[in-house]
Amino acid sequence: MSSLDVSTPGQPAAEHAASTAAPTSRRSRRWLGWVVIVLLVLGAALLIMRISNSASVPFRGGGDPDATGDHGMLALTEILRDQGVDVEVVRTRADAIAAISDDTTLTMTDPYTLSSDAVRDLLDAANDVVLLSSSTRMLDLLELGETTSASTSAAVPASCDLPELAKVGEIHPGRLFIPGDGVTGCYSDAEGTAALLVDESSGSRRAMIDGTRLFGNAYLAEDGNAALGLALLGQSDHVVWYVPSFADGDIEAQAEPSLGDLTPEWVTPAIVMLMLAGVAAALWRGRRFGPLVAETLPVTVRASETMHGRARLTAKAADAGHAAEAIRDGSIRRLARRLSLHERASAAEVADAVADRLRIPRAAVQELLTGALPASDDALIDQARRLSELESAVDDAVRAERGTR
Repeated sequence: MSSLDVSTPGQPAAEHAASTAAPTSRRSRRWLGWVVIVLLVLGAALLIMRISNSASVPFRGGGDPDATGDHGMLALTEILRDQGVDVEVVRTRADAIAAISDDTTLTMTDPYTLSSDAVRDLLDAANDVVLLSSSTRMLDLLELGETTSASTSAAVPASCDLPELAKVGEIHPGRLFIPGDGVTGCYSDAEGTAALLVDESSGSRRAMIDGTRLFGNAYLAEDGNAALGLALLGQSDHVVWYVPSFADGDIEAQAEPSLGDLTPEWVTPAIVMLMLAGVAAALWRGRRFGPLVAETLPVTVRASETMHGRARLTAKAADAGHAAEAIRDGSIRRLARRLSLHERASAAEVADAVADRLRIPRAAVQELLTGALPASDDALIDQARRLSELESAVDDAVRAERGTR
């Protein structure tokens, strides 16, 4: 009896301790899981913020005199400075016009963010202009000639009477043009089309050449490219190099009132409170799933391997148009998400939304997102650079708008 008296009171106490310890352990594991999830969400948010901040840095790519990439022109800039030429890089029209004097050479790539009137004002301020572009619009504004689809892969000499080109060797020209009346054409082919157009009939010099590839850092040492760049830009002691950007656009689009402008101020807080209530209800009444079951698949193909494989096939086929279409489609989808458009919004709808948000000409954005696809690697790189600048500008505009609310 004494042994029974000792054991019977102690056994229920042990069973009770074990039964309370089990629920406590389960609750602790559940709360620990939620804490881990919250920390992961916060970490992902911080990572996205850092990526967004890094994406807002101005892109410096093809044609930029400060860029060190293959298609940047820092090497040409340094050569000019070594020869005693003062190269002043400006990124706004106002700074460019203020820096131009009588003995100044103005050079730039295609100023695609400026209207025709703004381009004329910029060109009229300089007596010596060298345009490193193959833009049809700039060809018409300078009245130098006409564009053509002709090209040549052979090296050609200057074949013109310009004294500054006398010691320049042969080059492999890029885009060719048809010279206009009174315009000197250099580096011509058998049909009379020329890679360099120079007009000195009005007492000032207006020159145009497709310098995107000729004067890029990776190609400057080929043939007579460096000598040609020095001959075109080294005729004066001062060079003003204007770099166009979306931030320097001169036309503000007339933005129509958005849905947010027409919505009462109390609607947004009410929607946020409803969303929080929905999340709380889901956490409170949501079904608790069990642990995930791992299943071994027969073959595992990483997404990165698929992406690199498709990229190698496109590069091997030299299909610049296909690659440009993929890059542009990706930009359109990302712009649609950032502007809160439908995921199936057309390119024209995205272009209109971008033009309204950035207050820039619709035609420039329409041409970039819906225009003809590039047919060469140089044009592909230029389009990718412009799409990257457009996405960065939209990101900045969206963040600025959210910060003011």
